[in-house]
Amino acid sequence: MKEFHVSQTAALVGLSLYTVGLAFGPMLAAPLSETHGRLIVYRISLPLFMLFTLGSGFAKSFATLLVCRFLAGTTGSPILAVGAGTNADLFPPQARALATCAFLMAPFLGPSLGPFIGGFAAQYKSWRWTMWCIEFIAVAIFFFSLFMKETYKKTILQKRAKRFGLPPPPSPIPAGQPILALKFVLTVTLVRPVSMLFTEPIVGFMSLYTAYTFSVLFAFFAAFPYIFEGVYGFSVSQVGLSFLAVGLGVVLSGLTNILCDRIFYQPQHRRAISEGRLFAAPEHRLYCAMLGSIGIPIGLFWVAWTARPGVHWASPIVAAVPFAWGNLSVFTAAALYLVDVYGHMNGASAMAANGLARYVLGAAFPLFTVQSK
Repeated sequence: MKEFHVSQTAALVGLSLYTVGLAFGPMLAAPLSETHGRLIVYRISLPLFMLFTLGSGFAKSFATLLVCRFLAGTTGSPILAVGAGTNADLFPPQARALATCAFLMAPFLGPSLGPFIGGFAAQYKSWRWTMWCIEFIAVAIFFFSLFMKETYKKTILQKRAKRFGLPPPPSPIPAGQPILALKFVLTVTLVRPVSMLFTEPIVGFMSLYTAYTFSVLFAFFAAFPYIFEGVYGFSVSQVGLSFLAVGLGVVLSGLTNILCDRIFYQPQHRRAISEGRLFAAPEHRLYCAMLGSIGIPIGLFWVAWTARPGVHWASPIVAAVPFAWGNLSVFTAAALYLVDVYGHMNGASAMAANGLARYVLGAAFPLFTVQSK
């Protein structure tokens, strides 16, 4: 706002465009990962993400910043959807809960650790240092990704057949016909997540619920500075510290998901094996969501009732814990359920559809959370 002389709403557009990019990146990357493998998506998207984040930090105009933020979100988001497919490749359903929980905690800890680190960086250095912090972490992650191996079964079989001179497994993409191949990509890989969102009731309703709860979490980016700076006189770095309550809720949700898996799902899985079935019914993944759905309204009402002069600042901060706990509990259960229902073949596309709904709605909420008088 100060450097580019823009309004508060305009300043939030950078966050919203980044979030819109998070929505559209998986639409292409997730289905392509089911055609060409997971590894190529990781190897291409991460360097592009780092380049556009670098461009955001060096931006000399507000328009440049907005464009780079959108492209950074678009190129950084494929990992969010493809990671769900990788977990489905590596872990059978009975062992998937712990891995999926650990994987999903990371993007939900971002809204907690991001303002915490960025608050100190912005207050004591400049807003550009928020980009440099992201860049440092991304470089370290990319280094570790260089040692990853392909996990998608179809791609592994294709490479193995080529190495031994065997005919490759059948591919839905026409070989040697670039026009038909392009048509396949446009009509199948791009349309599939959107189609699942509107034609698969399971994907549609799960996405609608998780999109709303996720959007309220994004609204906290605008609401917390308004509450703690305006009502309680916090500094920028102190507002960032208040987001650690979200992180505590995320950690508690991880523990809740593990307990629900051990108490509810694993006995059902053992029962299914004893009855001659391979896996327990996917619906047994939803117990954690049932618990978390209670924490969300409790946290929101708590924040709304206590964030006012005369009430100690600790109360609205503590109120963020049950909301974050319930938010991630619902989303983790929904992710496990979708992957169990649609399998490793279409699980990434189902999660891409879920991400499309979550991030499009999440992009809009911060823009109207705080209204100027």
